[in-house]
Amino acid sequence: MTMDGILFDVDDTLVDTKGAFARALEAVRAEHLPHVPAERDPEILSHWRTDPGGFYSRYTRGEMDHVTQRRHRAALLHETFGAAPVTEKSFEAWDALFWGTFERSWTAHDDARAAIDAVVAAGLSVGVVTNAATELQERKLKMAGLGDLPVLVGVDTLGFGKPDPRVFLEGARRLGTEPSRTAYVGDEPTVDALAAHQASLTGVWLDRAGHRRGPGYGAHAQHGVALPGAAEPKAGESNAGGPKAAEPNAAEPNAAERNAAEPNAAQRAALAGDPQDPEALRAAGVMVIETLAQLPAALGYDTGRRN
Repeated sequence: MTMDGILFDVDDTLVDTKGAFARALEAVRAEHLPHVPAERDPEILSHWRTDPGGFYSRYTRGEMDHVTQRRHRAALLHETFGAAPVTEKSFEAWDALFWGTFERSWTAHDDARAAIDAVVAAGLSVGVVTNAATELQERKLKMAGLGDLPVLVGVDTLGFGKPDPRVFLEGARRLGTEPSRTAYVGDEPTVDALAAHQASLTGVWLDRAGHRRGPGYGAHAQHGVALPGAAEPKAGESNAGGPKAAEPNAAEPNAAERNAAEPNAAQRAALAGDPQDPEALRAAGVMVIETLAQLPAALGYDTGRRN
């Protein structure tokens, strides 16, 4: 396997976003859901990360803005756990507590810095492709001690995000590497790894211990993966106040890349079954690792030399 560059996801790949969400939601539970015992904090965290309403996926498709998706998720969280309804007025205080705690809790995963340094030492190009806004992720990486990583594509770059294949292709274009010689590493098996593989990159699922989503994950996250080429907002367009494209020139798939994006039988099986089944994902062409320390050996640059 020959790689010229590696693109990384940010949240729960490089930055411990799950841990930051946990602290933010613990604060919210104590203040706004006082009837819920602390023993249920893991349930609350799982509900938030699984996003059963699919609101974050709607944000990445340009259908709503970032704050609106968070307000809808807060409302569903309160409804699910029997708390008072979230109104526009009450959400202001809710979000100030949640987001303030979340931002103060950004830290890098223990293996992130060494993984980035190993990529650079191997002479490979490195960058970030993310489903959050570019400025937000730049701040997050800086606070986590990873501010030297360039955020090449955010959800606001093209006006939509992963799993659309154009996002990965644009990341490779900006990195200066051919998609077939570029790896994408992320913590979501479908939105990150399988979608990158279908876009003709090497898709790598980082299956961190204790970081899988709860039951129901994938119902909304797979939008655009099983049906590549499904209608998405065009570059420069945005629906209902969603992320607006900063630049309209997305890298369009060529014929070979469009064919590669069509899911084969193994990929369809991975999508139809448990989207977090490592064996099904391997059969679909995805690499699976459990820590970033395993990445050099998986991609073949563990000698510290370029392939």
